Amino acid sequence: MSVLITGGNGQLGTELKKLLDEQGVSYIAADAKEMDITNEAIVNETISNIKPDVIYHCAAYTAVDKAEDEGKALNQLINVDGTRNVAKAAEANGATLVYISTDYVFDGTSTDEYPVDATPNPKNEYGRAKYEGELEIEKYMSKYYIIRTSWVYGEFGGNFVFTMQKLAETHPTLTVVNDQFGRPTWTRNLAEFMTYVVKEHADYGVYHFSNDDSCSWFEFAKEILKDTDVEVTPVDSSAFPQKAIRPKHSIMDLSKTKALGYSIPTWQDALKAMLDSVAK
Repeated sequence: MSVLITGGNGQLGTELKKLLDEQGVSYIAADAKEMDITNEAIVNETISNIKPDVIYHCAAYTAVDKAEDEGKALNQLINVDGTRNVAKAAEANGATLVYISTDYVFDGTSTDEYPVDATPNPKNEYGRAKYEGELEIEKYMSKYYIIRTSWVYGEFGGNFVFTMQKLAETHPTLTVVNDQFGRPTWTRNLAEFMTYVVKEHADYGVYHFSNDDSCSWFEFAKEILKDTDVEVTPVDSSAFPQKAIRPKHSIMDLSKTKALGYSIPTWQDALKAMLDSVAK
């Protein structure tokens, strides 16, 4: 099986490469310099030459606050136009596409879990662009998996876990918002599920994947720093004003993923496994 990874040097792309290496699966990993997804001609030429059976589309613009103003055009170019280019080329070459989307496609006003067929209503530019990316895939492709995820962290790249640990080195007390709720996601588990749906020939369509159980950012931070002397205190999100609106309650329903027979670790177990892995 021929595999292409876009965004191969990003947080998720790097995790996916590590997993495929362990599985003995060969792949071609392309970042912007190898395949600029915003250039349709380059995308068509690259994918036509590689002729991948599967494309893991990890490339994305993820600067959520910058997407509201200075990064708005780039957000559109990468997350919508770039995704369209990859989708059209994938379809033309008969490839299956695995696309990573986000809980930010939802407005976060529901106190229930969001099922995969819930109506998206993004409240920030990043969420809007990622949802438009979903629509481009649905428009042009016949073989695809759209996997929405949330609160992503992992061994590679910057993320909330490393930010908390870094701040804890110099601050005896940290304040973290306690009125935004979701599900943390370890990139390792996400990468495993991405390869699982392909290997098991799961039905095409939209899936939600994050680690099981839910928490607030405050509870997440408390767990990250539980073995330190740092005091973590809760605050309302109004204490940290941000350009982009964050969903207050973006807990996504995982029942469709579990129905595949896939066992999802809790976020607490996943976090411990990730921290143990980094400590080795």
